[in-house]
Amino acid sequence: MNLLAFDNSTDVMSMAVSRRVDGVPRVWQHDGPGGALASSGLIQGLLDLLHQADLSLHHLDAVCFGSGPGSFTGLRTACSVAQGLAFGAGVPVLPIPSLLAVAEEARHSALPHHSTGQVIALLDARMEEMYGASYAFEGERWTDIQAPCLLSPAGLQEWESAHARRSDAWAGNVFEVYADRLPVCLEGNAPRVTALPTASAMLRLAPGLMAAGLSVAAHQAMPIYIRDKVAKTTEERAVEKAEKIRLAASVATHA
Repeated sequence: MNLLAFDNSTDVMSMAVSRRVDGVPRVWQHDGPGGALASSGLIQGLLDLLHQADLSLHHLDAVCFGSGPGSFTGLRTACSVAQGLAFGAGVPVLPIPSLLAVAEEARHSALPHHSTGQVIALLDARMEEMYGASYAFEGERWTDIQAPCLLSPAGLQEWESAHARRSDAWAGNVFEVYADRLPVCLEGNAPRVTALPTASAMLRLAPGLMAAGLSVAAHQAMPIYIRDKVAKTTEERAVEKAEKIRLAASVATHA
């Protein structure tokens, strides 16, 4: 399959292109600053990779983007770029959960000889919280066990105990960030795999997800937001600023 994939849900932007050359799959990939910092280089980086692969947008089978959860600005940027590229090329969009990409990265790197297993994926959500999800795999086929949700480090053990099966691996970027707050459930035999959602993992996931009918028209693509409110509008910031000025004036008047 000819695929373009990118994830911008964390501080690292990952992008890759795959196509067959003489019948052999080849991958071109690149990493850069992610989140809000990616907006200036994302589109040009993707076009550069397509040029390296000698592939046009119109010859893609799908545009895949990391749908989150993750950086609010990063997700909005990635979704908008995926929609724009796919709409212009007349190809579908494949939203891929970023936590699923983390789980696939762990399976590929740490569990290559396991035909079945379960991976708990955890990404730093800032504000003393984590995004978490649990997935089971059989061969290259993945099944959702626990949908993405928001967790505190202290609440991880209770959340994990609700799972019927023991995890074969913990994966993500929280192990150093919350090292002193993670519960004893992480001290078992399951390996901790430091991993981020990579575009190469997304490329491995994409054929199965597309076969399952999970690609959508460009205008239907949506990010996965877990937090209800992570950014303030211009109007809200203006109201907040006016309120601070009013309070400051009130304090000065009564001083």
